[in-house]
Amino acid sequence: MTIEFRPVANGIHEVLLQRPERMNALDTASKRALGDIWQAANDDPAVKVLIVRGAGDRAFCAGSDIKEMQATGTMVDTETLMRAIPGVGVELNKPVIAAMHGFTVGMGLTLAIHCDFRIAAATGKIGFPETQHGMLSGVSALTLPGIVGEAKALDLMLTARMLTPQQALDIGLVDQVVPDSWQAALELADRLVANSAAAMAQTKHLILLDRRRRIREHAAAIDAARLAILDSKEFGDVVRHTPGAGRVRDN
Repeated sequence: MTIEFRPVANGIHEVLLQRPERMNALDTASKRALGDIWQAANDDPAVKVLIVRGAGDRAFCAGSDIKEMQATGTMVDTETLMRAIPGVGVELNKPVIAAMHGFTVGMGLTLAIHCDFRIAAATGKIGFPETQHGMLSGVSALTLPGIVGEAKALDLMLTARMLTPQQALDIGLVDQVVPDSWQAALELADRLVANSAAAMAQTKHLILLDRRRRIREHAAAIDAARLAILDSKEFGDVVRHTPGAGRVRDN
């Protein structure tokens, strides 16, 4: 099992991405497991707050498992993808904190920006590198402008440039940069647990009502974009282990 869901204390539960040898990259089984976890957390009154973090020293999550895509020649289906993202495929109105460190990229950053709080360790790289690999983050393309603005969202997603945690803080992509993101997440979770669970749930529901409506309304467009990517030469290059063939980049 590459995802662990377990209690910490006082209604705080941890969602641990447990694949450090692959920088916690998410394969299809992991994405399905995440969808099940969000549903279980939503249904369990003992779960008050969730903290998502990655195992090992190198990454919160390095995105989707490209080696799996190379083996299968395809991406995960849109429904499974949307269920894997907190609060998208499953309406989850309990607070979710991302305790980020190391690499938080691609699908990893998609997970983080759909958490309610993003706390980053002081070192690491944060970004959406998909356009370098003939891929896309369809759900995040709808969500990110609401967090950092349209211009910055276009910059990050089209250039595929990486940010330091401090740069991410400067544009509002993360909420805090701290020496120890797990400890800071626990401190925030303790504060949240002391509040009314019902009041927080209803408040979160209202704050995210418009975002969730837009994602539902545009689900077909997200799926169409995914299918277009599958037919592209660049995605084919990734599957054939020749990404960026014939192109020179200055990163």
